[in-house]
Amino acid sequence: MGFLEKVLQLDDVIGQLECAEHLEELQSVIEWLRDHYAVDDMVYHWVSSNGTQYGCGTYDPAWVQRYLEKGYLRIDPVVLGCYQRFHPVDWKRLDWSGKAARAFLNDAVAHGVGNQGYSIPIRGPNGQFALFTVSHSCDDAEWESFTEIHRRDLILLAHYFNQTALKLEPGRTPEPTQPLSPREVETMTLLAVGYSRAQVAETLSISEHTLRVYIESARFKLGAMNTTHAVARAIARGQIVV
Repeated sequence: MGFLEKVLQLDDVIGQLECAEHLEELQSVIEWLRDHYAVDDMVYHWVSSNGTQYGCGTYDPAWVQRYLEKGYLRIDPVVLGCYQRFHPVDWKRLDWSGKAARAFLNDAVAHGVGNQGYSIPIRGPNGQFALFTVSHSCDDAEWESFTEIHRRDLILLAHYFNQTALKLEPGRTPEPTQPLSPREVETMTLLAVGYSRAQVAETLSISEHTLRVYIESARFKLGAMNTTHAVARAIARGQIVV
């Protein structure tokens, strides 16, 4: 697949998420993405500040049911580890040393969950916490290559899944902030993780003048006083993932 074709497909998926009118539509999108990236499973899961949960994904329903029945949310090293982090996490870097964690891992593998995983923590407004996860069965070298190639796409998708879920949450009053464009999301995300303006421009293959346009547009939409304030607001409102 050529680079342009890949970008067009990603933009089409983002368009579907932006236009979704029902939470059920996220399920069909995530199934398509699983097949597109040729991985075993892909999952989006959120927990609001009042404990409400929502999820969509491709795990075996038997594993989802067992996860809920066993109360694994309380001991899952992926959830616990990501709750303490802001950056994407490779499962190998989490703490699996405890007895409960090892038992959980054995149970997960027995239910078809892959030996490799990559989870992106997302923080939204009013204490909302979510995870966007990709998992697969392969060796370490193959998985490292996959996450390196697709990291930016996955972060962008995580943002849009969360933005759509928040928009469709029953009874939710929409945030007054205008949504950021895909390019503004990429710009703010790269600045948030420490890239200089020159590095952001080079990464996105744009001029620094064009970059300034994206930054100023995002700053205006977020009602921010400066770039640092814009990044902070974008993170707090769940509009970018870092």
